[in-house]
Amino acid sequence: MTVQFVSRRATNRWVQLAVLIVAMAAIANLQYAWTLFTGPLTQHYHVSLAAVQVAFSAFVLTETWLVPAEGYLIDRLGPRVVLVVGGVLVGLGWLGPGLWAPNVQAVIAWYALGGVGAGAVYGGSIGSAIKWFPDRRGLATGLVAGAYGVGTALTVAPVAAMIKANGYAYAFVFWGIVQGLIVVVAAMFVTHPPRDWVPQGWDPRQSRQTAVRISGREFNPLQMIRQPTFWVLYVMMTMMAFTGLVVTVQISPIASYYHVGNVPLVFGFTALVLALELDRIVNGVTRPLWGWISDRVGRENAMFVSFSLQAVSIVAWIGLLGNPVWFVVFSGLAYFGWGNIFSLFPATVGDLFGRRYATTNYGLMYTSKGLASILSGPVVALVAQQFKGNWTPVFWAMAVSSAIPALMALLWLKPITRRAVSDRGLPEEEGTVVPMKPAT
Repeated sequence: MTVQFVSRRATNRWVQLAVLIVAMAAIANLQYAWTLFTGPLTQHYHVSLAAVQVAFSAFVLTETWLVPAEGYLIDRLGPRVVLVVGGVLVGLGWLGPGLWAPNVQAVIAWYALGGVGAGAVYGGSIGSAIKWFPDRRGLATGLVAGAYGVGTALTVAPVAAMIKANGYAYAFVFWGIVQGLIVVVAAMFVTHPPRDWVPQGWDPRQSRQTAVRISGREFNPLQMIRQPTFWVLYVMMTMMAFTGLVVTVQISPIASYYHVGNVPLVFGFTALVLALELDRIVNGVTRPLWGWISDRVGRENAMFVSFSLQAVSIVAWIGLLGNPVWFVVFSGLAYFGWGNIFSLFPATVGDLFGRRYATTNYGLMYTSKGLASILSGPVVALVAQQFKGNWTPVFWAMAVSSAIPALMALLWLKPITRRAVSDRGLPEEEGTVVPMKPAT
């Protein structure tokens, strides 16, 4: 029996959106500030970069591959308890490496635990946005996912300064406490709408006359994974996640190899810190922007344009890696072209497979990021090591991994979704029709 928790204090969906944004911003440092710790950790433990990056891959794996189970609990029990536990684990994910990590293996274990918490918060927040905003899925999921991207924009410089002044362990402890507490407090206000709720004046049948098609049926996870469309989306998201995660996790060693990281540019900020600041801002802006665009022009068209931009910018960056100014500019463009996957893909999952099981269903899609983390973390570090630190082959792989999904979106995904979601709807046996009542 499904338990519904609907708080009378915060049932306004815009209030819910604001709370979800706060929670997502609080977990962003675990992924996007990690690169600042890689150098100090390699020096402290006297290990290779590849060994340290195993912690990042462990974080992303637990963050993504456990989301389906966490999503199942959220869909059954409501989001509050699961997100509170997630906030505690997020705090421990940074407290552990700062206080209780005698070796790099312990860092890996603590960061994996933090990934469990971050996945609960991420999956629960995106799932809630899909449920509350069936009429604006691209924009809503983009705003929530954007908070995860831009959440470090205000903190990356303080974190970097704290590491330099007090050491990496102090920074881990201080920010671990702050981030964990924010998530726990925000989680107390998160709730889901009743199952049959829809926004006032919105009719899902009208969507078939627009650029975004909605199936009108509810797929449970087992039904969803039997659909070819799911696997097309999965391959595309894996390839695009790889391109962005390389920049996310490897930008510090890349900047070091090309001797641009410590070059001062503006107001005393080095190229690396400035790139990190710009990247986080662009990463946050691109998700709601492309989500909003996709609500109007269609998910597949938005994917084609943005993924193509990613491929072109990566190729252009290859010849300018040694220029500190262009290093900053193209790192920002890399985020502009890929960060939108965290709004476009969850919105597409909601469009095609319904919102009743949205948290669990997107959790399954989100595991593609975990697969990509294996390639973008230790595997890429080993490849760069084989080429004596030269990152050019990695960048070419990133460009190809952007171009292929761009073509898939236009030439493969678009025809599939148009056939799957016709004016007749999906075949009866493919999903369950659920009547929806308008909000009062």
